[in-house]
Amino acid sequence: MSALSDQLVTFAILAYLVAMISHAVEYALGNARAVPATAAAPARALVGAGVGGAGGTVEVPAAPVETRAGRSAQRALVAGRIAGWVTALAAALHLGALVARGVAAERMPWGNMYEFVLTVTFIGTAAWLAVLWRRPALRRLGLFLTLVMVLLLAFAELKLYVQVTPLMPALQSYWFVIHVSTIVFASGIFLLGVVPAVAYLMRAGWEQGRRSFPYTLARRLPAAAGLERMTFALHAFAFPIFTFAVIAGAIWAEAAWGRAWGWDPKETWAFISWVVYAGYLHARATPSIKRNVATWIAVLGFLTMLMNLFGVNFFFTGLHSYAGVS
Repeated sequence: MSALSDQLVTFAILAYLVAMISHAVEYALGNARAVPATAAAPARALVGAGVGGAGGTVEVPAAPVETRAGRSAQRALVAGRIAGWVTALAAALHLGALVARGVAAERMPWGNMYEFVLTVTFIGTAAWLAVLWRRPALRRLGLFLTLVMVLLLAFAELKLYVQVTPLMPALQSYWFVIHVSTIVFASGIFLLGVVPAVAYLMRAGWEQGRRSFPYTLARRLPAAAGLERMTFALHAFAFPIFTFAVIAGAIWAEAAWGRAWGWDPKETWAFISWVVYAGYLHARATPSIKRNVATWIAVLGFLTMLMNLFGVNFFFTGLHSYAGVS
């Protein structure tokens, strides 16, 4: 089962890569310029009305000529639909890899950083598919989402991979499921939330007249207002779950180590992330603060989450050193 899990992760990465390429094709073809009206107008043919053309001619409209823009739009639509279905396939392979890993380890697959990244990225993809099902107009965001998935999963495979091992004694508690499941779920939603946040900052700059890179990439993205609302909705949904996860971790620490909070590096950065995300929601609810300023705070929050996931495990040592890569 462990070997099966490894193979499924590889296939999932390849599927995400195909989906990313399909999204890129949709992105490239989705803004094709229409040909001039004179060139696009259907031609008219003269047809003889008798033997050998005698008896005059009759003007008959020729078959309509499909415009270049129309053909590009159709191809973009097909590429986008392929991207959506391949992303769903990648998510199924991704889920299969997690299930096989859990069966091989005879526990929930969250015991080290490799498994944690696999689970967080799956939650992000599953949440994206739910959003895509409800809001198909946001499909072009899939280009950025699948790019993130390819990078994170490839990094997990190349740098974080460890063999299946039993759960450490310190983690053998029912709080393991309660605390880690909620922190994984919230992290996956935050991972998805940073995609429309960055897209909004790019699109808002484009709508304000900025034409330098990377704002030029945003001309094919949905309207900035919709992206900003999506960013807020995802963060407002994930924040209470993240808050519960931090509280559950403190309760577990009290039971396991005799103190609820000890400013361990993991605890410290979890608190920093909580403060930054709380600051984002407060800024978003304050009319005097511009939406782009608030969105930058959300992006900063995700950077602190990355620091908590990777930086703390690689550069610090503490009671939460369960990465399995040191």
